[in-house]
Amino acid sequence: MDTVLPPDLAQFDAFLDRLLAVPLLGTARLSPDGRWVAWLWSGLADTRQLWLVPADASVSPRCIVGDDWDCDTFHWAPDSHSIVYGRSRDGDERVGLHQLFLDGRPSRALTEDRPDYYIRGGQLAKDGRALIYAANVDPRSGKPIESGPIYRHDIVTGERRVIAHPERAVTDEAMPRLSSDDRHILYLRSDRDPAGSQLWLTDIDGSFDREIVNVGDRAKVWGLWSPDGSAIVVTAEAGDHRRIGLWRLVDAVVDWLIDDPRRSLSSAFWPSRSPDLVVEEARNARTSHTLLDPDSRREQPFPTADGTAVPIGVAADGAWIARHYGARHPLRLVRLAAGDRPLTLQPLSTLSTGAVPSPQELLPAEDLRWRSVDGMEIQGWLYRAAGTARGTILHIHGGPTWHYEDEFLPLPQYFARAGFNVLQPNYRGSTGFGLAFEEAIKAQGWGGLEQDDILTGADALVQAGIAEPGRIGITGVSYGGYSSWWAITHAPPERIAAAAPICGMTDLVVDYDTCRPDLRPYVEEMMGGSPKQIPQRFFERSPINFVDNIRGRLLIVQGLNDPNVTPIQVDIVRERLDRAGIDYEVLTFADEGHGVAKPANRRILLRRLAAFFAAAFA
Repeated sequence: MDTVLPPDLAQFDAFLDRLLAVPLLGTARLSPDGRWVAWLWSGLADTRQLWLVPADASVSPRCIVGDDWDCDTFHWAPDSHSIVYGRSRDGDERVGLHQLFLDGRPSRALTEDRPDYYIRGGQLAKDGRALIYAANVDPRSGKPIESGPIYRHDIVTGERRVIAHPERAVTDEAMPRLSSDDRHILYLRSDRDPAGSQLWLTDIDGSFDREIVNVGDRAKVWGLWSPDGSAIVVTAEAGDHRRIGLWRLVDAVVDWLIDDPRRSLSSAFWPSRSPDLVVEEARNARTSHTLLDPDSRREQPFPTADGTAVPIGVAADGAWIARHYGARHPLRLVRLAAGDRPLTLQPLSTLSTGAVPSPQELLPAEDLRWRSVDGMEIQGWLYRAAGTARGTILHIHGGPTWHYEDEFLPLPQYFARAGFNVLQPNYRGSTGFGLAFEEAIKAQGWGGLEQDDILTGADALVQAGIAEPGRIGITGVSYGGYSSWWAITHAPPERIAAAAPICGMTDLVVDYDTCRPDLRPYVEEMMGGSPKQIPQRFFERSPINFVDNIRGRLLIVQGLNDPNVTPIQVDIVRERLDRAGIDYEVLTFADEGHGVAKPANRRILLRRLAAFFAAAFA
């Protein structure tokens, strides 16, 4: 049930509705022939939809998958005439693969829907029948397993054959990737150590399976195919920085194109139909991109204006297709023709669910710096309250391997307009500040100095006269939810008066045992081992063991279909809270998974959070 707000908060409902009317753009891909752009859009309906537009913007975009299922992933078929997409329901992440034909033929199912295992990838070969993906399912018994074999699935006969079998589970970003010539499949293994990864290569028949790039057992390497399938763009860790290279099939050697410790490289990839690589560099939570000629090694900046532009590929008519965003510019697709300013491919104001805010109505994100307890500089984005501040909300990102940018998000815009200061800290462990900063969270594991980074951000706002003691709250999803639990169980109410963890871990042992199996190596990497190996650390870093300390207000938010932080976390922490006599509120969503995605539910959540924090600060 939606929250009844007092008039001083209800007056911002119309602005909230306009914020939520802005569709959130996800994955976008150019077709192999350069004629079409497809992308995922959330917020136009209860489900995530797949949209399509001609790359020359000759006609308006249209929805091509918009039913009762969430479209989670998609890949173009090699002939550009169809799309293989993965769909799930209500956030359960149990993807089934389907094929959509652009010529109007009926879609067809390629795998079963809502399997009891998790599928990653889903690329179709040129023959139209060999489907490549990874799935944590045993090929003999059909039962879920912890590792993720690479499958070649004949969609005509239904035969599924394992062509590679890593010993350990790997994360979603490690999906198998089929080369454009259908000869080879690139994938990652983390068999040696959860903190590292190695590039492996097999062929579509599974006739061989070998390691091709290894930069160390505890160092990571990633790879993506060149458009012609003759080379692999490699991003690898090298001490305290990353380097970029090309591994060529002809000689099986990496040619390191950029190896400069002074640069804060994030990744590199070869955009569709482009002669140049794209190199992504993130410094101080601001991302930039350059085009790199692999032969001359000459770099040139990728053009952008008033925000960040991320190249996707070169259309058939020679124009660049890119993603463009900023705090006052919601993420959108744009065309960048030579000498032209970016042209929006889709007019968001006409494709939204209602009138959307203008850039002038949106508040800018201010770059804020402070020192943590050990002297490390921490950065965050501050949105100042419009008018007299009711209080301050710390908005903590998930991951923790992620970071906030100068980008449009409804939550800080709504809260700032409703009278709350909002601080988004990029604590140690965040991306966007170089590899050393990203790896710093591993020195102590979760629940270490990164939590001090967050709390000292609140202290810095108090010292600057922006925040008031006793009127500071915290919220966030996933690791942001965990940090919210950590703050409310470790900080006095003068420092943290209220917390609203959303899908946040409370017991790290239970989380390890019940989460998706492909996430466990990541937990081991971050914590320095498994619960059996380091039980004391898992106990000390689990907020559930400190709920007796809670003196502030608490609102627990959970999606009941969450496969990552499962609802059992709420059940066990409620038992502990009841035993300790701690008051709390609960808000659950039966049709949500790891986070809150449906527009109506997002409205319920944000209004409830506003009422919760306003009451806590009153």
